[in-house]
Amino acid sequence: MSAGSIPFNRELEFEYDTAARITPLIRRVVANNPSSFTLHGTNTYIVGHGEVAVIDPGPEDETHTQALLTALKRERISHILISHTHTDHSPGAKSLAHATGAPVIGARARPIADGAKTVEAGEKNFTPDIELSDGDSFQGDGWTLTAIHTPGHMSNHHCFELAEETALFSADHV
Repeated sequence: MSAGSIPFNRELEFEYDTAARITPLIRRVVANNPSSFTLHGTNTYIVGHGEVAVIDPGPEDETHTQALLTALKRERISHILISHTHTDHSPGAKSLAHATGAPVIGARARPIADGAKTVEAGEKNFTPDIELSDGDSFQGDGWTLTAIHTPGHMSNHHCFELAEETALFSADHV
């Protein structure tokens, strides 16, 4: 089969800012920020039950943040994980952290070249509570997420492996 014969399916059943169960441990909330870069919108993932991690809380958007808080009103966010600092993935972390007290975990963008003062395009003032590194592991009730440094899309890009379901949150690599 040639690469040209593999269909590219752009269809996705979802309702903006509504948590949808994807697997027993994973829920997805799609932000209402469709574009040529985000397709339908940024996918924010909730991992676990009771004590949860939120991966990529999305853009700074009050409606999206409120949707996450509503979906998790009887749960506690223990980790806010950022795959990378493009403005459709990380800015929503500030509001979510402020509302919940959960730490923001991510990596800062790197200089474009040695000694350069300019960083890659993205959230310029991103400052995580905990600096993320390759191999860092985070646990909650019934779940374990491990960070995998995957530069290419951005120097600070990380994927997250969910051991219990053999799943990978690839962020913008797929």
